[in-house]
Amino acid sequence: MTVPRLNAVPLVDAPDRPLLVLGPSLGTSAETLWARCADLLDGRFHVLAWDLPGHGRTPPPSGAFTMAELASAVLALIDRPRFAYAGDSVGGAVGLQLMLDAPDRVDAAVLLCSGAKIGESTGWLERAETVRAAGTPVMVEGSAARWFSPGFLDREPDTGAALLQALRDTDREGYARVCEALAAFDVRDRLGEITAPVLAVAGADDAATPPASLAEIARGVRAGRLVVLDGVAHLAPAERPGTVAGLIREHLESPGLSVRRAVLGDAHVDRAIAGTTGFTADFQDLVTRYAWGEIWTRPGLDRRSRSIVTLTALVALGHQEEFAMHVRAARRNGLSDDEIKELLLQTAVYCGVPAANTAFRIAQQVLTELDEADR
Repeated sequence: MTVPRLNAVPLVDAPDRPLLVLGPSLGTSAETLWARCADLLDGRFHVLAWDLPGHGRTPPPSGAFTMAELASAVLALIDRPRFAYAGDSVGGAVGLQLMLDAPDRVDAAVLLCSGAKIGESTGWLERAETVRAAGTPVMVEGSAARWFSPGFLDREPDTGAALLQALRDTDREGYARVCEALAAFDVRDRLGEITAPVLAVAGADDAATPPASLAEIARGVRAGRLVVLDGVAHLAPAERPGTVAGLIREHLESPGLSVRRAVLGDAHVDRAIAGTTGFTADFQDLVTRYAWGEIWTRPGLDRRSRSIVTLTALVALGHQEEFAMHVRAARRNGLSDDEIKELLLQTAVYCGVPAANTAFRIAQQVLTELDEADR
């Protein structure tokens, strides 16, 4: 066996944002499958895709490889300690392998039109021999029927043509070697080992990996959820790019992260995430899940009230850096300058004049900066 050499395909250059790695389907290139969906992620992620051996930008393989070796080759492309992952079909299978082999690297995953075992071994081995003998163009007619829901090629002829051309351009040996890796792939009895949150997305019209295949993943992992898309077959990122982009954002940005962004702003949260290291990652996860996901999302108080409580506590405890951050948050949550002033006058009585004096100074500076930025 030989660990293949893969080529990365940068789709969104945003190095200060969290990393999202995208995996392709057999017979596609990452760019033709994922580019439109990546553009619809609104710049939330630094997006890096990869091509299978003999597909797209990756050269043909020099020998056989397993799914585990394919996952190792993907890890070799990634220079960050942690990342999120999304993959379609064999790309999704590689995602499962990554979460099994490198559980400390993958924060969360969206697996589309895939399975813990895809198809039958004999079928994959027969397909490998067919393609070796006749080339990948022999697969075009069957793939067009499997890949797309009825009517899609009429509605989106350019998208369909680009994907089918990528199939024609795929190296026959690369395609065959991926078929052989899929023939040996079966992690159904290991799904319970996967701890990262998994969103399993099925196409209702997908005969290759039907909804039952994705339901098995969602049930088997420790934190799984299933979504079935009507009118979608096997290439969900191409057939429904906007919907898939929304599902990716929803899944990867937990409720805590969404609230954290809404209260503190994208710039602050992106800086915090970009500065996360292996040493601080667990703390960032703790803050996001519990402070923002469990407390700030409770219905008992609105966000204005929570800002008032938080500012008061920070004045009392002298947490000046956090206080400045939450003055900005209070403005975002609808507090006026006069309301912030009244709050600080209240703290002068109950928290002490020196603490309130410092808080007034910091608040004035922050509010002035916000006013100048709005001009």
